[in-house]
Order: sequence, then structure tokens, then C-alpha cells
Amino acid sequence: MNKMPSHGPAPMRVLHLSSGNLYGGVETLLVALARFRNLCPAMDPHFALAFEGRLSQELREAGVAVHLLGGARTSRPWTVWRVRRQLETLLREQTFDLVVCHMAWPMAMFGATAARLGCKVAFWAHDVPDGRHWLERWARRVTPDAVIVNSRFTEQSVPKLYPDVLRRVIYYPVAIKDAPEASQRDAVRRELSVSDDTAVIVQVSRMQAWKGHALHLEALALLKNSSSKWVCWMVGGAQRPEEEQYLRDLKDTAARLGIADHVRFLGQRSDVPQLLAAADIFCQPNHTPEPFGIVFIEALGAGLPVVATAMGAAPEIVDESCGLLAAPHDPASLAACLERCTESEQLRRTLGRNGPQRARALCDPARQLTLLENFLRPVAAPSRSAEPEMAGVQA
Repeated sequence: MNKMPSHGPAPMRVLHLSSGNLYGGVETLLVALARFRNLCPAMDPHFALAFEGRLSQELREAGVAVHLLGGARTSRPWTVWRVRRQLETLLREQTFDLVVCHMAWPMAMFGATAARLGCKVAFWAHDVPDGRHWLERWARRVTPDAVIVNSRFTEQSVPKLYPDVLRRVIYYPVAIKDAPEASQRDAVRRELSVSDDTAVIVQVSRMQAWKGHALHLEALALLKNSSSKWVCWMVGGAQRPEEEQYLRDLKDTAARLGIADHVRFLGQRSDVPQLLAAADIFCQPNHTPEPFGIVFIEALGAGLPVVATAMGAAPEIVDESCGLLAAPHDPASLAACLERCTESEQLRRTLGRNGPQRARALCDPARQLTLLENFLRPVAAPSRSAEPEMAGVQA
């Protein structure tokens, strides 16, 4: 008998479950899993969302099918039953080796349904759990087969939610793009009326207080009499009514601090890579800890020195080779870091030059997806993911 050549295990079909009604770091990751899927052919990602929106649109543009389960509100139990029936139908019609719930809401909505149908379930911890929030208590009713964690900082708190579950820290896959042409940088700066001798500080984030915009403004106010020329771009649009009020408050704060002429709120932009390329310094001084921070990686990849507060996962990403860490909740410490960067083009160049290498070392997409597949493969259902090595025999 001659052994037929082995082609290895079949691609692992993974169904990713998310809400889909907002857009932030989790949604950026999901789009990355779709866009980079060819870098890890052993893993076949699929997506199911409760809500239509920007995420579903970008997933479709990436060339993957999106299963819409229908909107659900916990205050309206019949909508929860409806989306669970939709998921059950999907899981009966198609075979998946693993279902991954992103955050507590999908785990609470869908985890029990997937487990009841015999699916292997993984939980992706994107935020730091405390085990007390009602959604976390609800999600905790289903024990996953594995937990993926976005940083060592987040991992410290996972036992509060799932104390005895296999887990692994895997940083997000983030593509490092080639630097835009100098002409593109110049065009953006001309559009925003910034001269060549002005240092541009940029923050790109959701309009939420924990991202540290207010602390950033307080630090900038301490620079208003600095000898260096600078301007700050704050990029990000409000997605909820409370975020709209927060944005209004920030504009009022900038005016009260006397720096309104130095700070521009650019709103939601589709050209963030170009804005990063046109800037000189990235600053996001979190007020409360950042569980990971994709935007730190993107800023490093764009060749910007990163200024952040020394809390959360920021110290895992930003070291002395590529940025500066300020003391938490300390406007003077943050202002000192920003002043060092605005006053020294040489420092900016030195730190920025090391950024892309640091970003690739942490988040190279091909490596990170392979790490993810290697971790999930033993957890996945054996029906498809563990095929016999000998595909057939010939007499």
C-alpha cells in the first residue's frame, strides 16, 4: 500500500460573534481578521452580527459574508429570543469548529445557545473585567473552552470572570503600511493650514472621557507660552448622545484654557493614515487604563513618537526606544513629555525611526494569526479541525 500525500488538517471554520452597532478597537480587529485571512489559510473566519452598520459594511468590503442576526435589546426580551433563534438556525445550517464571542454582550446573548448546540466556545477579552457588571455576571453563566486576551494587563483580571479557563495573550494583528509620499503629508498640512515649522500633535480615539482628552488639554495649556510652535489635532467623532455632549465640553475646555486657536477637533475622518503621516507626535494620555491600544501600534507604524500615560497596556507597547510615558493623571508630567518632543526635532526623528520595527515586533499580522490558530486549533471541535493525517490509501 502506498500512502497518499497528506495535505494537513482542513481549515478551521471560526464564527466570530459581535454586536456590530459601534466602531472601535474590537471592530478594527474583526476587520483585520477578514482582510488578513489569506495570511493564515489554516483558519477560515466567518462573522455574525446583531446590528447593521460600519462594521458590517467594512467586512463585506473585505470580501467575507456577514450573517445578520437582527438587533437585540436586553430591555426587550423578545428581541433576545429572536436573535438567539437566528443564531441557532445558522449553527444548524452550517458547521463551525469554533464560535468566538467578542466582549461580554455577545457572550451573554449567544454563548449559551452555541454551547447548547454542542459548539466549542471561546471568549475574546478585549476589556478589563471586574466580574461585577450585570453583563459580565450574565456572560459568566457560560464557561468558555478558551479565552483569548489582548494584553498582559487585561490577563491579570480575566480570573475575575473565568478563573479556571485556558487562556493566552495574543496581541492584535495590525498591518504596518508604507509611509505615504512627502507630497501627501504636505497636502494634508496645507489643507489644515499648518506651516512646516509647526509641530503637530495628534490624538485619534473615540470621544470617551477615559481616553484622556481632558488631561491632554490641561497639559497643552501648560505649553501655550512655550517657545516652540505647535498645534493639536483631535480626531474622532461622537457615536452616542453622551459623546456629543463630551465633545462640546472639550471644546468649551479648550476655550476656557486659552488654547482654542491651537486645538482643532477634526471629527470622524476616513483618512487617519494620512493624518498620522502629516503629524509629528502622537499623544493619547488615558485617564483610565487602555486594555491594549491599536492606535498606539498604528502611530508607531507611521513613524511617530508616542506619548502616553504609564498605565494599562501602554507600557507593553511604548518603551524608551519609541516614545515617552508620563505619570498618570499628571498634566505637568504630560506637558514635560510633550515639550521635549515639540522642542526637539532630533528627538522626534530618533523615536519615530524606531516605531515601525517596534510595531512589527508586537503585531505582525501573519505571525499573530498563526499564534491565534495554534492556540485555538486544539480547542476547536474535532469534527473538522482534526482530520486523519492519512487522507487515503491505494492498493
